[in-house]
Amino acid sequence: MEKTYDVIILGGGLAGLTLSIQIKKQRPSTSILILESRDASAATAAHKVGESTVELGSYYLREVLGLTPYLEAHELPKHGLRFFFPSENKGDITTRVELGPRTDLTVPSHQLDRGTLENELERHTKSLGTEIILGARVKDVDLSAQGSQVVYISKKETHTASGTWIADASGRVSVLKRKLGFEKPMDHAVSAVWFRLKGKIDIDDWSSSPSWRSITKPGLRYYSTVHFMDKGYWVWVIPLGSGNTSIGIVADPAVHPFDTYNTYEKSMKWLEVNEPLCAKMLVREKEDVLDFKILNHYAHHTGQLYCADNRWGVTGEAGAFLDPLYSPGTDFIAMNNSWLSDLILRDLSGEDILLRAAVYQSSHLALVDSWIPIYQNKYPLMGSSQIMTFKIFWDWAIYWSVPTLLFTNNALTDIKLLKELFSSPTSLGRKFGQLHKVMQDLFVAWGPHEQTLFPNHYIDLFDMKSLLKLQQGIMVKHEPRALVEQVGRNMEVLEMMASQLFRMVSHRVHGTPIDMKVDPYKISLEKGADTGMNTGQSPDPALAKELEMMWYHTKKKEVMA
Repeated sequence: MEKTYDVIILGGGLAGLTLSIQIKKQRPSTSILILESRDASAATAAHKVGESTVELGSYYLREVLGLTPYLEAHELPKHGLRFFFPSENKGDITTRVELGPRTDLTVPSHQLDRGTLENELERHTKSLGTEIILGARVKDVDLSAQGSQVVYISKKETHTASGTWIADASGRVSVLKRKLGFEKPMDHAVSAVWFRLKGKIDIDDWSSSPSWRSITKPGLRYYSTVHFMDKGYWVWVIPLGSGNTSIGIVADPAVHPFDTYNTYEKSMKWLEVNEPLCAKMLVREKEDVLDFKILNHYAHHTGQLYCADNRWGVTGEAGAFLDPLYSPGTDFIAMNNSWLSDLILRDLSGEDILLRAAVYQSSHLALVDSWIPIYQNKYPLMGSSQIMTFKIFWDWAIYWSVPTLLFTNNALTDIKLLKELFSSPTSLGRKFGQLHKVMQDLFVAWGPHEQTLFPNHYIDLFDMKSLLKLQQGIMVKHEPRALVEQVGRNMEVLEMMASQLFRMVSHRVHGTPIDMKVDPYKISLEKGADTGMNTGQSPDPALAKELEMMWYHTKKKEVMA
């Protein structure tokens, strides 16, 4: 007999499981069916790209879903993102520019063993009354405003189930996207391979230098998400709560063709050439290699996310996926699920959601579009420690100043606030997008002018008090009016940061005055461009002094060997 549910979720991975919990926490009576293709519990070494969370995603798991006790008991804490940039001797880690926190951070995040986490999420959502069918392969979906029908195969038999809402969390299978034809390409042709190695790998053990080891608090490097970078690629090293270690190679095929590292044997040879110390320290017996996964040209967009008429939505990788750099996957699931669950719950309560669905979709697509320039055409810059230090500083500043602040203040579903922030061309949200694009274009234009290697430097971006204040500010709660005012203050900080970063770059490239006025929205490295030298902002001496700490051209070399 066919059963009827309020919500049928296609896919029982991170996106689908967290969506079910979020809905159940807000409306426990909601009947939910999850159809998951795997036929057993998720493997500890699960084939998932990315095992880290950053602040927004961590807030979602901890505060929205209430998973703090589980995360602190079973998953590892994450002590920030840590970067090692190239030197003339990549076989010696102490010769590389290192960027990362030297002490504990006050805002929590986590390293996630995705298999362990998903098994806990499955147990948790079942305890809330969610029904899950494993080994269920979705064959077809018939969408209707009066109730949609899902046809699926389980235990070699065909079954049907009806649902008021269909939520597609099927990952790259993208059931609804393929059925309805709203695929959309993304111009970001980067690929990845990743594998798990048995046992603990601690970056602190990669040098015996006492001075290098003493730079950070003991144990801190181990709990960081570690990135080794050079032109066209980055390599990750991530510790997992299972006691194993995740290794990944992410590269631009224009610089590093995919077929040069798309098997385990090839990847180790690739590391010998590009990251010799990694190759040396990651050698394992065959039985200690727990898995190996590849994903060619992983980035993809979507033309649609929510439909109020026929009551469906997509979430997670069934929608859009950009890049694992900066660990944004859980962030996008958090925002996606928050919009989708709000639509579902309002509709089930009898509210007209037509306008709201349109606003959420527009906001979500605009968010994806604004995030693309963070990655697009940036892989060739990864060999420049100077450019990447400025870029990481900027990317973190924009991430904490608006998107994360809005999320932690539950603002993404506040229609009135969204309208105020994003509706007009001069609104704060629109200006935020414009300023962000200007800066991402600046980094690309700077690339041909900056090739210097800077060995033996260590930098902690949290020494920049302005940046630290933005991060800590995401935990402050604001009423809607005060939140808009805080976004305005953050925008003023971003404008000053952008202007000062440009002064330093333009002075280096073109010899322009280091104290010139700058209009941050006119930033350009084109010779003779009007950058607001007569009408723009004057420098802020305190900020200028702070950002000078990131300028390796005048920074005293720190010998760490």
